[in-house]
Amino acid sequence: MNKEFIDMLEYLERERGIKREILLEAVSNALLSASKKSVSASRDLRIDINPKNGEIRALANLVVVDQVTNSQDEIELSKARKIKPDANIGDTVEVEVTPKNFGRIAAQTAKQAMMQRIRQAEKEMIYEEFKDRAGEIVSGTVRRFDRSDVILDLGKFEAVMPQRERVVVEDYNVGDRLRAYVVAVENGVRGPEIIVSRSHPNFVRRLFELEVSEIADGTVEIRGIAREAGYRTKIAVWSANEKVDPVGACVGMRGSRVKNIVRELNNEKVDIIRWSSDPKEYILEALKPAKVKNLAFDTEKKSVQISVDEDQLSLAIGKKGQNARLTSRLTGWEINIGKDTSATTVVEQKVAQAAQTLASALPVSEEQALTLVKSGFTNLEGLRDADVQDLVDILAVDETRAREIYEAVHRQELVQ
Repeated sequence: MNKEFIDMLEYLERERGIKREILLEAVSNALLSASKKSVSASRDLRIDINPKNGEIRALANLVVVDQVTNSQDEIELSKARKIKPDANIGDTVEVEVTPKNFGRIAAQTAKQAMMQRIRQAEKEMIYEEFKDRAGEIVSGTVRRFDRSDVILDLGKFEAVMPQRERVVVEDYNVGDRLRAYVVAVENGVRGPEIIVSRSHPNFVRRLFELEVSEIADGTVEIRGIAREAGYRTKIAVWSANEKVDPVGACVGMRGSRVKNIVRELNNEKVDIIRWSSDPKEYILEALKPAKVKNLAFDTEKKSVQISVDEDQLSLAIGKKGQNARLTSRLTGWEINIGKDTSATTVVEQKVAQAAQTLASALPVSEEQALTLVKSGFTNLEGLRDADVQDLVDILAVDETRAREIYEAVHRQELVQ
């Protein structure tokens, strides 16, 4: 058992990185508990393991007495002096109390203790290695699934990607190589657990920090980020250096930098916008490529009413309201988008005015005048090209009435 024991210690120290002293301590503690019932004396019992040859001994500190009344705690003077020649009554002598069958007990207990200590040590190593790595990106391979959670193999350790941290449009298979963002390292009841995510907004933030050197060195700053994982992300960037274009730096030559990020995100749409301290400019940038006609701010409610032309409405709102929703998250303002009606109002006013002019000059009602305007006859000059039958068809009147209107139109011509 001794040689096997030493070989195992050396292997675990070399392959698992667990110090021999830690394993020996674990085995000693386990053997101490296992041997208390089988040893003849157990006062101040301790287990001694020789780290070189693996020899294991059980030792107890017994009190020297003239006559033993408690064999668990005491030793006769004559026996004590064989171990320690100058021993006297009342002294304490360390005595080897290793039982005969201790080798079998030790072998079984040592194996169990070491395996348990290995698991504990590995958990401690996980926590020590990853406790300061929250916020970093790690690479791993999909090892298995625990219900809807994805278990990633990071090499020596495993990480968990819970269902809430998955991207809904992504499918994962065993063996897939993934990059993920370390959300937290939790040291719970079941030991350390590395929680990773691919849906967290900071996953995109870290990808930009890794891809864009200007962000890494602080020349360009990420001032805001809003994400609907798998679909679209808006990221606002800014630079204190006026000579640096923050958006251009993130896009890269011919879009090379942002393309790498989009590829990692499985073609998720990424909008890079220029941050501004002016809410109006910031919101206009965030809503691009939609063109805004007007903005009305309510600073108390921190909301803004935005007007766009009808052909820009769907672009500004986005699919299922996504563009407006992400703009709101990014800027911190409640966004309300509606169709611009100012142009329609102007047209309606012109139509009403033209109808009123016709009604005052001709023997027609305001309703009939409005019908004429809507049919394209917006003034008297235009009506001069219409004949009697045109008036019958447009106004749905008889010929006599149509002729009366026709003649009135031409009388106006003579007056003018």
